[in-house]
Amino acid sequence: MGHYATVWDQKEASEIIKDWNGVDQVLLRNPHGASAKISLHGGQVISWRNEQGEELLFTSNKAIFKPPKSMRGGIQICYPQFGDCGLLDQHGFARNKIWVIDENPPPLYSSESTGKSFVDLLLKPSEDDLKLWPQSFEFRLRVSLAVDGDLTLVSRIRNINGKPFSFSFAYHTYLSVSDISEVRIEGLETLDYLDNLSKRELLTEQGDAITFESEMDRTYLRSPKVVAVLDHERKRTYVIGKEGLPDTVVWNPWEKKSKTMADFGDDEYKTMLCVDGAAVERPITLKPGEEWTGRLMLTAVKSSFCFDQLELQSKGF
Repeated sequence: MGHYATVWDQKEASEIIKDWNGVDQVLLRNPHGASAKISLHGGQVISWRNEQGEELLFTSNKAIFKPPKSMRGGIQICYPQFGDCGLLDQHGFARNKIWVIDENPPPLYSSESTGKSFVDLLLKPSEDDLKLWPQSFEFRLRVSLAVDGDLTLVSRIRNINGKPFSFSFAYHTYLSVSDISEVRIEGLETLDYLDNLSKRELLTEQGDAITFESEMDRTYLRSPKVVAVLDHERKRTYVIGKEGLPDTVVWNPWEKKSKTMADFGDDEYKTMLCVDGAAVERPITLKPGEEWTGRLMLTAVKSSFCFDQLELQSKGF
């Protein structure tokens, strides 16, 4: 299922547990106390903790943990559709399905496994899925936790159809923050974005950094490989690296919309922020036999650097 370096016992690095619905979860640990928990419901990362045991991902107190509904929080896999820009339900069906552990996945680069605990998951379409979206695919997901606590997700989607198909995609990532009014995002300055609150109107970011005073739902186009989310009150910076994902989606529902969501607390918008590596504006098209790879890496560090330094220190991007 997964392993760690030879100095780290495999059985201790990963463990299968069950939630109260009987759905398997995989718990990954590193030697320093960091951990990640992945549910086979949706292939969803539902927890990522640092060495101090602090939870870095947001999960709503009103989240519904019962298939087939996806759980509000963590990192959701949005495939084969992001948002409601298509014929499928919001964010597609992958996040609502039960995945399986892939015991013998095709090899990845050695850097994706060396010195990491990891799990490989697999999703194939069911007969019901094919009725909704008649495309045959294999979706392989590796989630890995490194010695330094970094969390990496690698998605590989292969077309096993006899014809091309297209899809949009996102890692819908709920970050835990202290106070949204004290948070800013660096790395998206001067970019064009689609304002999803104004019928996807194309605008240009004018600020030196993105800050939050009201509801926001934007898709930043052709965004850089590294973006930083600075939480001033917690003195924490999330560094978000991505490959194969040209767009970055930024979302916070703010007060009014929060009150309309049954699985979200009225005031929880204050302690969360979604920053998603995504491929939205231009869907990915795969010919028969082709494979696409999309990679996300999350790092949480003390806020003692400027963004330029974080960019230089981002690993592998």
